[in-house]
Amino acid sequence: MGILKLSLIIILSPVIFSCAKLQYVIEQGQGQLAIFYDAKSNQELLADGKIASKYKDKIKYIEELRKYFYQYFNEKSSDIYTKTTLLERDAVSYLVIASLFDKIEAKEACFWFVGCFPYLGFFSKDRALDYAKELAEQNYVTWVRPVYAYSSLGYFDDPILSSFFAYDDFDLTEMIFHELFHSIFFIKDEVELNENLANFFGRELALAYFKFDSAASRAGKLAELAAEDRLKEEILAYAQRLIKLYQVQRPSKQEESEAILKEFLIGDFYPQVKKICTEFAVSETACFPLRGEWNNARFAAFLTYEKEQNRIYDLYKKSNKSLIEFYKELKQKKERGENLFL
Repeated sequence: MGILKLSLIIILSPVIFSCAKLQYVIEQGQGQLAIFYDAKSNQELLADGKIASKYKDKIKYIEELRKYFYQYFNEKSSDIYTKTTLLERDAVSYLVIASLFDKIEAKEACFWFVGCFPYLGFFSKDRALDYAKELAEQNYVTWVRPVYAYSSLGYFDDPILSSFFAYDDFDLTEMIFHELFHSIFFIKDEVELNENLANFFGRELALAYFKFDSAASRAGKLAELAAEDRLKEEILAYAQRLIKLYQVQRPSKQEESEAILKEFLIGDFYPQVKKICTEFAVSETACFPLRGEWNNARFAAFLTYEKEQNRIYDLYKKSNKSLIEFYKELKQKKERGENLFL
């Protein structure tokens, strides 16, 4: 799930930006404001006879999730998700992640006040593609992906977006809890940690909340999640192997790097992914690592979102605490400025 963290404070402080950054901030500010301007209260949409019932059901469901989330963590509720914006596009924005041709390391974009991020987000797909092209001309490998949900981390009362409605119930539940977690827990300049914590709490709370029809359906969901986790672990391991390959072979030209990557993907990565999906009876169409192209930028993006997952889960298990107790412990450490893993 990507974060687009833009505040009006940035827009009102143009003197601190280069021309390119100023243009970017203004464009994203305009896109953010358009989302707010088009938002309507949930009650208004629920009373509107022109709105499809399937959309109304999703809005009511998200309202239930929101209430459950804040009550569970005993945190003060904001007005987040009390309005809805019906978009005229499938994705709300597009992330551009870039890495040099001989590294698996996301290029950072830094802004005063809000810190640095290993990507840039764009409300316009064309602008995202233009930016990716600019980076490619500077010897960066890029990956552009659609974003269906994001959080402004408490800077704004985010509306529900119609792009949420593409998710099934479990994935929607996990995603909403992920984004809401950003609104109650955020550490500046720690994008990887923030995303991994939101992933962890989003998943665990979704499992606690979700009502399974039977023991068989719960077992099926757990098996599905186990397959997903196994694939993620494998990708993380392969990302580290690719990093070492570049360090050992030291390609001096992009063509050399592309050859290393191609051999790595075709000879090792894809066959292993297919093997795991076969073991878990996951079809190739549902096997997410086989969808789309993998390159340095996509591996770098994956590290951003998944790198600390096992570490957080291990800490949770060792704590022998409930999920809410574990959250309170992390919150106390954060308030004291302590390392969360000590």
